[in-house]
Amino acid sequence: MEIVGPIEHHLFGGCCLEAHRCDAVALQLEGLRGYLLDASAGHLSIIIDDIRLTACSLRELADLSQVHQDRIPVVLNHLNILLPCLSRTLRDITSYYEDTTISKINRWRNMYHCMKDEGDGMTLGGRLMLYNYFLGSLRDVLLRSPNFDLNGLETARVKVMQLRENRNIPPPPAQVGPRMRSTIFAFENDPQIFSMPLPSRTALKNQIQWVNKHFTAVYQLTRDKIHCNSPFNDDKICLIAYENGHDLCPDGCVLRFKRWSSMSACSKLWAALSFQTWEELVLMYSSFLALKARNRKVVKVAPDEYLPKGERKLFQARISDDGFWHSLAVYKDITTGGIRLLASACEGPLKQCPIWTAFVTQQSASTTWIKRVSNSKHRIRLMDVQLYVFCQDYRQNRQRKGKSGAFEISFHQAEGCDRFIDLFPVLPKRAKTPQLAGP
Repeated sequence: MEIVGPIEHHLFGGCCLEAHRCDAVALQLEGLRGYLLDASAGHLSIIIDDIRLTACSLRELADLSQVHQDRIPVVLNHLNILLPCLSRTLRDITSYYEDTTISKINRWRNMYHCMKDEGDGMTLGGRLMLYNYFLGSLRDVLLRSPNFDLNGLETARVKVMQLRENRNIPPPPAQVGPRMRSTIFAFENDPQIFSMPLPSRTALKNQIQWVNKHFTAVYQLTRDKIHCNSPFNDDKICLIAYENGHDLCPDGCVLRFKRWSSMSACSKLWAALSFQTWEELVLMYSSFLALKARNRKVVKVAPDEYLPKGERKLFQARISDDGFWHSLAVYKDITTGGIRLLASACEGPLKQCPIWTAFVTQQSASTTWIKRVSNSKHRIRLMDVQLYVFCQDYRQNRQRKGKSGAFEISFHQAEGCDRFIDLFPVLPKRAKTPQLAGP
């Protein structure tokens, strides 16, 4: 178990501090409630209850951090975003309450209307509900709850960042922990890998246009086991992955699935998925490939299935990764020019099975993106790289180093480390494909 450092003490100590502030603010508002009319008093009662719930949630987070210390790094960035905004809200409430130049009824009116204007129409009650949802999501992360909704937390984070901007609270100067990723839970039970915010969105050509209507189509064979259930296109399409033996055939922007037909004694197409971005196509392909490699019904995965058509290998070397030997490769998509890293098993029954992939964005052009570890010929660190993990036993936190959560790669040979470093300054530019709007 890792020793909890100063930043952790500061943030979880901040949880306790803001919990005490919540208690004080709730008492102040209790004193104000008796001077209000019934309608306003009822509204204020709800706000008081929400503030008390916030205090309980903050204390619960601090308590859980003592038990689930291995989960602490995952929530640090989000705590660092939330606590200053929450603290400002509580102090603003106190400043309105302590304004003795106006009556207590007008203090409440000023508080309600001014804070609503600051929140771009979000009422004080709505703001507190946002904070409580945020805290509840972080609790779910610490507990590894199956009810955790990464998309919901991301939406809440964006709203909190907007509140910070409205109150002139500067954004956090730097990350204080690794990015929250899909490895929070076991892969087979976590469809969030398909809906995480992408670091880049490289558009694919010749996309199939779907009719803008809701529909459901499910084809399930007898005794198939459901692995994941993932919505797409604003919940208009829901993809369910079943355990069975299937062939994967990427073709441009389309991922085609085939299954063996006993009657025809050949493989037949049973599904075709069209993707808007290269990144989403890669994630879906890799996810199903990892499932297929682990499926006991599959006799053997064809060697050419381990690499989507249209990608060219630029680099490959052996690395030590989470205590195992993995093969690290760098691939370039010929059509879009997209670059990605791929770590795969290099020995054993799952040889070549994808472990994780990461997309190389424009940040790689920065001189600080890749650095060699001091006094080491074998190790480098990558700043701000987002991993998409396909193995539930992989622990990427063991490769995250320093306060910034840089990802460390340890090469088997110094020559491989040198080739990897030399590769990125001369990487060809991406093809000019339109960039999609959106997160």
